Amino acid sequence: MELSLLLSNNLPITFIHLRLFPGSPLMKYLAGAQTSFLLLITLSNEGTKTLPADQKPVALLCIGCSLITSSVLLFLKSFWKACYKTSKLPNKATAALVLFFEFLVSLGAAVLTIVAMPHLDIVTNVTILNGVGVLSALLQVVAQCTAKERNRFLLPSITAFILILLGYILFLVLYIMKDPNDTKMAIWVGLAVGGSFLVSFNWWDNYFRLISENSGSVSLKILCRDMTKCQNMLQILSSLLRIVVTACVLGAYVPLSKMDWGIVTSIPTRETRIIAIIIGVQLISSALCHWFAVAACKMHALRRCFILPLYLASLAVMALLIIPVIVYYQDYRISLNGTESVNFTGYCTEYVYARNQSLNGNVFPHLVLDVTHTLCFLDMSSITDIGLLSGSAVAWWLGLVLATLHLWYLNVYRIQRTQDLFIRRLYEGTFIEQSLLFNTRFDIQTKDRMKRDYAAFEPVMVYLCATMWHETYDEMIKIIISIFRLDKYRPKKEPKINDFTFEAHIYFDDAFNAVEGHQGHRGSELNEYAINLVKILTEVYGNFMNIDEKFFREQQQIPDQKIVRTPYGGRLVVTMPHGNIIVVHFKDKELIRHKKRWSQVMYLYYLLGWKLTSKYYGCWQRGEDEKELQAEHNTYLLALDGDTDFQPAAVMLLIDRLKMYPRVGAACGRIHPTGSGPAVWFQKFEYAVSHWLQKTAEHVIGCVLCSPGCFSLFRAEALMDDNVMKRYSTKSMEASHYIQYDQGEDRWLCTLLLKQGWRVEYNAASDAYTNAPEDFKELYNQRRRWGPSTMANVVDLLGATSLISKRNQSISKLFMFYQLFALASAILAPATICLLIAGGLTFIFNINANSALVLSVIPPAIYLGLCFKLKTDTQIIIAEVMSVIYAFLMLVVSMTIISSMVKDKTILTPNSIFVVSMAIIYIITAIMHPQEFPLVFHGFLYIICIPSAYLLLTIYSMVNMNNVSWGTRETKPAAGAAPPTTTKPQTTTQKAKSTFARFFSWAKCKKSSHRANGEQLTVSQDNLVPEPTQPEPHPQNTIVEDIKILEEEQKQEEPSFNYPAQCWVTDLQTLSVDMHLQEDTLSQEEEAFWKELQEKYLKPLPDDKERQKKIASDLRELRNKINFAFFALNAMWLVATFTLQLFNMSLSIQIPKVDLQLQYTGENIVIDPISFMFILGFAVSVVIQFLAMLYHRIYTLIHYIAFMDTEPRESKPESQDSYLPGKKVKSISNSNSDSEPEDSDDEMPVMLYRRHGVGTLV
Repeated sequence: MELSLLLSNNLPITFIHLRLFPGSPLMKYLAGAQTSFLLLITLSNEGTKTLPADQKPVALLCIGCSLITSSVLLFLKSFWKACYKTSKLPNKATAALVLFFEFLVSLGAAVLTIVAMPHLDIVTNVTILNGVGVLSALLQVVAQCTAKERNRFLLPSITAFILILLGYILFLVLYIMKDPNDTKMAIWVGLAVGGSFLVSFNWWDNYFRLISENSGSVSLKILCRDMTKCQNMLQILSSLLRIVVTACVLGAYVPLSKMDWGIVTSIPTRETRIIAIIIGVQLISSALCHWFAVAACKMHALRRCFILPLYLASLAVMALLIIPVIVYYQDYRISLNGTESVNFTGYCTEYVYARNQSLNGNVFPHLVLDVTHTLCFLDMSSITDIGLLSGSAVAWWLGLVLATLHLWYLNVYRIQRTQDLFIRRLYEGTFIEQSLLFNTRFDIQTKDRMKRDYAAFEPVMVYLCATMWHETYDEMIKIIISIFRLDKYRPKKEPKINDFTFEAHIYFDDAFNAVEGHQGHRGSELNEYAINLVKILTEVYGNFMNIDEKFFREQQQIPDQKIVRTPYGGRLVVTMPHGNIIVVHFKDKELIRHKKRWSQVMYLYYLLGWKLTSKYYGCWQRGEDEKELQAEHNTYLLALDGDTDFQPAAVMLLIDRLKMYPRVGAACGRIHPTGSGPAVWFQKFEYAVSHWLQKTAEHVIGCVLCSPGCFSLFRAEALMDDNVMKRYSTKSMEASHYIQYDQGEDRWLCTLLLKQGWRVEYNAASDAYTNAPEDFKELYNQRRRWGPSTMANVVDLLGATSLISKRNQSISKLFMFYQLFALASAILAPATICLLIAGGLTFIFNINANSALVLSVIPPAIYLGLCFKLKTDTQIIIAEVMSVIYAFLMLVVSMTIISSMVKDKTILTPNSIFVVSMAIIYIITAIMHPQEFPLVFHGFLYIICIPSAYLLLTIYSMVNMNNVSWGTRETKPAAGAAPPTTTKPQTTTQKAKSTFARFFSWAKCKKSSHRANGEQLTVSQDNLVPEPTQPEPHPQNTIVEDIKILEEEQKQEEPSFNYPAQCWVTDLQTLSVDMHLQEDTLSQEEEAFWKELQEKYLKPLPDDKERQKKIASDLRELRNKINFAFFALNAMWLVATFTLQLFNMSLSIQIPKVDLQLQYTGENIVIDPISFMFILGFAVSVVIQFLAMLYHRIYTLIHYIAFMDTEPRESKPESQDSYLPGKKVKSISNSNSDSEPEDSDDEMPVMLYRRHGVGTLV
């Protein structure tokens, strides 16, 4: 059996093993690490013969490598963090104390493993490592005794300390009493006991922290605080000290033992291979063991995947080493055929000692006999020796179990932070299981501490905040169904799990149309979009209320809901079937400031300033529980768009991130664009690459710079921080504010959070789906907003690099340099595309490189000039035509690159290497996201659209930077819509009936404004004369409204009557037949809050023509300045390349051209240095993103497995044909009409309850 079999585990299927048999990978690597280490100890024994006596220094050197490997890794990790983040130097007293303990530990570990253990038997070597917890058990007793309350683990700790001491006593008796005159053995035994005792100082800070908390010493508390703040520098110093001490002990022991270091350079090949395999197994298994142990804890599998395998590891290693010894001993006795009786001592004398040293053949028997040799010192036929040996082993093992018994009751959350799980960052490779057990954080289980632990499990409050404007029916129904799904997932009525509660708030912008009535009476009515939302709420409510009902069962009636008049317009309060509520805030732009950012300011101040702060201020006045006053820590806001579709599991995964990491201010999920057509296909691949590589890289090496407002979870405490919410609510006063603040409000909010030191994260398993622009114009208008705002916010962050790197622990100057390179790449993208096109023209038409460069610059230069003169619609039409031409050109360029590789019979040119390596990286990245792998096929469209996306779109967005209108989701009639029908003249009787009906409706509406809370108003529909309807306009499928409403959109249609307008409350009550609405009123305090908020922050902006002209002029001036600098940089880049190509022989880099057999072809490849450095920088950034993606995928998988293991299974709804995808469900109605109108508005497509599954891993 070869030792290399220990490395034969297939890593890609390890997670499958971990899912089915959670402890098995950890057990395998534990066994591999400990067995290989003990074999190294055995090979360094004086009497073993696998390695000759003169080659023993090699085994000792490998033991030293096992000792210092973890220190080297710790040094590299701490040094990286010290460079990457702000690190402080410790006080002299702190550094001296820490380094003193580290010196003791490193000295003890080196003496124990290098000097003492090679002279002990294999059983003692396996079990003496369990005795390194002697001081830990003693410190546990001290820490628990200093606590003010009794602890149930005090007795186990005392018992563990006694058992470990008993094990040492039995060990001393066994070895010293065996031959009291053997001085050398007494020295080895003394060094073993002393070394293991010094090693037990390794985890002193685990208990010192608790002792300082329970004691009244201020100096101890300051010391612990200093150790935490200066952790990076202390670990750098301690790791260097450990390496030096280990090297000194190893370097001194070899000459003192009369061995020669010179043999290291002249070891035979076979011995070298044996040593290399053993040390390789030890180092790799130790690292994997540590990683799987941490992963098991994060996956909430502490007992079965962490504690149990670590307890059983020493027993498994014992069996792995002793069973072959017994088998070989029995085989030898059988081979004698009963001619003589041989005991174990005789077996050692006649066979083990007398064997040949030759290593020809299988090495395994020699290793077994070497292990047997270590036991020959003892008399295994003696019951006394066996009893003492077994007694010490059992005592040490039981002591280890009892000293770590508290781990069985340790509260571990999903994706628990490593620093909250373990005191030290890394492991001890030579005693891996003991270091993992004792390094786990020790907590005293008193009543107060249990209460504090329980507080971490307290339910959080999540406010779902969606903004709407001109969403279509299909868009609004997605988010409403998602909210109702969440209501069923976490019911407020009789909840099975009480981890979070939620309220949904929808802020509907510009929801009213003004209506003029008789004698100047002014009223308002909800527009068609707001009415559609109420209809959708009614229909979805009915479907979810009856989703589990069987056919032909009587359908339940929707309960009455509330409608409220408010200072900003109106409010609809709907209590969902399982008790959670949806509040729809209808905003009147005449009463409160509209636009998306102001809706966000509105809900920030309402939810955090009124519902949260005011509520808990009242709790404080009444002297209620203290935990109620810390609500901002457990309150989150989920920002949504009006067309977002998500699953409950996606929300839970984001909550986990904020719940576990207190400095995370926001977390976003994986956004999937939906729709059809080439524009959407392009965006699908673009979004995929952006999330796969860019966002993961930002998450791993720094912070995500933009948490999109369509699906992001924000921490209330972060939003309420200084200069976040208040700064976010400031009006745009300068031209640059309109670009940075209003064009990308979600990015600006994240910029404010990052500046205040909050971290923004990305969770790849949290999926959300949102509609994407489906045509060219919408896409260009959307990116026209995003491009300049992104650049403005990144420049803002780069300008505050020093401040941010000090405040934000997740952002370093290296990360800001990475962002600077990304910004430079984005700025030089047009010039880079021109160079790419020039290269294609050179290859296709075989023309001069400079001529091709001039030709490639002419079309974008002409388009740039036209953009300054033409209207935006004309610019987009020209860009659309040019995009098609460029797409064909890119197709030809792509084919020429491939054909050049075939023609030259090599891929070893810089261009070919770059293209092939990028393709490999993208394909591997897609494979790592298996559920999104089909998006790779959209990559071909993305490639041919690169000139449009990075050249034409950049020019369009930069030239139109002064256009701060939203430009999308504009209302226009659908193509082919019929013209408005003419109104049929009414008869005198009809006019009279209509007049009286509307007059009484108006009077009733006026009276209802003074009516008490809770009385329902109804108006009979039969009393109203129906008016001819006009075809409903179909809004564009885009994102959000314009900043400035066009003048023609402000004109309201005149009503067909000249009498008082019917109020919106009565209208809505009349329209809502299936869901009765009862009018309610606001409290006086809340009404006063709204009036004050409107006056201070949300008062409608006056229509100041002079100011608008000034801002427009300032925006044009700012546009001109930025465009001059932007395109001047691109021009300089092109001129520099032109110059280098003009003098290519003297200023270029020449690389020999080789074929696939690496043979020189006689030609050279000429590369200009500027382009080469730029391509090299881009390649380095992509490699960084790729490595960050791999790291992020692993921890995403851990989080996903932890979620699936700990989240309770839902009961699936009964299968009913009426709820299959694509089916339509009839609205729940009071009428018993048998007829169903064709294409009725009362029908809705019901989406399957679990359309995307529970938390897809993508």
